[in-house]
Amino acid sequence: MFIDPSVRENLSAYRQAFESARPFKHVVIDNFLVPDLARSLLDRFPVFDPSKAIAETGTVGGKAVNENLKAMGDIYRDLAEYLDTPEFLAQISAITGIDRLMNDPSFFGGGTHENLHGQELDPHLDFTIDETGWYYRRLNILIYLNPEWDESWGGSIELHSNPRQPDENKIISFLPIFNRCVIFETHDYSWHGFSKIQLPEDKRHLSRKSVSIYLYTKEPPEGKTVPSHTTFYVHRPLPESIQPDRVLTREDYNHIRILLQRRDDLIRFYQEREIDESYSLPVLKSRIKRYFSLRHPKLWTGFLRVSRWKQGKP
Repeated sequence: MFIDPSVRENLSAYRQAFESARPFKHVVIDNFLVPDLARSLLDRFPVFDPSKAIAETGTVGGKAVNENLKAMGDIYRDLAEYLDTPEFLAQISAITGIDRLMNDPSFFGGGTHENLHGQELDPHLDFTIDETGWYYRRLNILIYLNPEWDESWGGSIELHSNPRQPDENKIISFLPIFNRCVIFETHDYSWHGFSKIQLPEDKRHLSRKSVSIYLYTKEPPEGKTVPSHTTFYVHRPLPESIQPDRVLTREDYNHIRILLQRRDDLIRFYQEREIDESYSLPVLKSRIKRYFSLRHPKLWTGFLRVSRWKQGKP
């Protein structure tokens, strides 16, 4: 049993906070795990591995992700098994009002996350569907493991109303302090990210550590159609220091260059992915044709006849 008894005693209060939260449903729960278990997770947190820090654009970044919790020692294996239990899922359902929740045993995109000095996460919407089982992503559960963290260091999780309209965007943020849990609903407007980590020189040995858990349901949210998409990012706007009629400093200039480079890298990533998918489409069509022609020849013959008829062919 990982969740602290004090949390289980206040499920209705957390449910009320979750339902009324803005800019979208969320709740912040301090002292979420039993203290000794939270400390054990920190003590056995994996060492930063550059091979697990490959960004979506293919470059090595300052964020390492370890998805295989069961291979990380006893305490992480126990946590992974606990997340599959009816007890855990029922308590999260009581907090969020979402029934029939499922954990992802592969922890795709989740597991332990470690972010180094200089790292940030632009506002984004998460992928919507686990296509291996066609399950609908419903909740993010983020547990932070940082005993020492100051607000001036950045790295606070941010929830955005709409980063695509920066002049109107409303942001609330929370420090990633030890044993704090942030739970929020994932859908087409749950924009979130975290501000740039800027550690003092004598604190560069620290990093922003967390465990990320994503929960799913077999059914989509009631009354909603959920299109499948990957993670969508919106880059941060220009800092407030850059204004009309103001001479740019060297720092301003470098900031603009970095923003432009990141935009270019993301555009290149999406373009290359589209090309890769266009190459794979004929292969997929060939496999579908082969499958039906061998396993369901009558159905395939009927499909060809209908196709020829629609094309006006005999």
